[in-house]
Amino acid sequence: MRTDIVHPGADKLRYEIRRIVEVAKSVQALGTPIIWENIGDPVAKGEQVPEWIKEYVKNAASENASFGYSPTQGLDVARDYIRDERNLEDGINITSDDILFFNGLGDAISTLYGNLHPKARVIGPNPAYPTHSSAEAAHADSAHITYKLDPANGWKPDLEDLRTKIEANPDIAGILIINPDNPTGFVYPEETLREMVAIAKEHNLFMISDEIYSNLAYAGSGMKKLASVIGDVPGIAMRGISKEFPWPGARCGWVEFYNRDKDDSFDRYARSLLDSKMLEVCSTTLPQAVLPRVMGDSRYYPYLDDRVANYARKSAKAVEILSSIPELVIHPAQGAFYMTAVFAEGSLTDTQTLSVTPEAEAVINPHLADARPDQRFVYYLLASTGICIVPLSLGFNSDLNGFRFTLLESDEGKFEQIVSTIRDSIQTYLAS
Repeated sequence: MRTDIVHPGADKLRYEIRRIVEVAKSVQALGTPIIWENIGDPVAKGEQVPEWIKEYVKNAASENASFGYSPTQGLDVARDYIRDERNLEDGINITSDDILFFNGLGDAISTLYGNLHPKARVIGPNPAYPTHSSAEAAHADSAHITYKLDPANGWKPDLEDLRTKIEANPDIAGILIINPDNPTGFVYPEETLREMVAIAKEHNLFMISDEIYSNLAYAGSGMKKLASVIGDVPGIAMRGISKEFPWPGARCGWVEFYNRDKDDSFDRYARSLLDSKMLEVCSTTLPQAVLPRVMGDSRYYPYLDDRVANYARKSAKAVEILSSIPELVIHPAQGAFYMTAVFAEGSLTDTQTLSVTPEAEAVINPHLADARPDQRFVYYLLASTGICIVPLSLGFNSDLNGFRFTLLESDEGKFEQIVSTIRDSIQTYLAS
């Protein structure tokens, strides 16, 4: 082309969680059944959406209004429900105008970073969730800036590292947390959240809290939403129904703005997100119509409690199985349906292997030359066993070597077998 048409940050957009699927499909074509542990889709992993939720969807779909546009910010009935829930649950005073619907949080994340001033940076956790880290890096055409989540300290954030990086980089305008965290399953303690809000206030920053898994926090985790600790600091919370109902195909998420009246620049930024959504007209109507009916049903939260208890049991079982490997650091999840294991420094080499067929070796070989140590292990595990997990380094923008797997296998006996196979493969790989 006579003019370069590629955005300067295009190479920063990478989603290893789905990219590894292409390699897995090539292994599958050789006759190896694939166990898809790479992506968090409860429906694809066999979770059944309750019939009473399906009935609400059917009823809403039969209403003529569900086929039309919604208001740009979202249906009044959905925003009013969220407003009342937030004000009652978290003691904060927001209005329906502080809520803006999107076509899933992927849409919200893209819009959020796309409307930031090009110089404004948002510092996020390491390991990082790639939708956030890639979008933030692409917006700035620079590597995503991160603070450390410490695997040696139960994945608690290193607040000294956070403070040091904020002080060293005056372009940082916001702090991102993902709570419960993806990929680690960590839930931020209330004291830690308050300290991070205090750091934001000290440096005149705003907070972003991705709370897509907030209603899937485990009993005893101490989960607190941003709204309950934000005080007078400007902030944005991000929520959605894709993991909760679960209904990932609905692509229904929203953001909540806190303390817009405390900072003119933050208020103008919030209005820019609405202006961007206005150019699209609105978000999908049907799931917004369903949301207050499902979440307002007395069966909803007991249903979530049952799911969460199931994830907690599998998390404990995974720790029991994998903690037998001294070279592996693993902590039980406190929320969501993911777990992360980290290899001890120096335990992985570029010569370790697992037994694979020549055909499978040919599939993974092109990807090994410049592979990170954990990525190399993940490819060998895939080719050897058909288990598809995600490397921590490349998949989650981390300097740690490890992997993420899910707690979504509905058959607990099969789940135990999968994790035991991962354990046996690690032991064999490290000894090779």
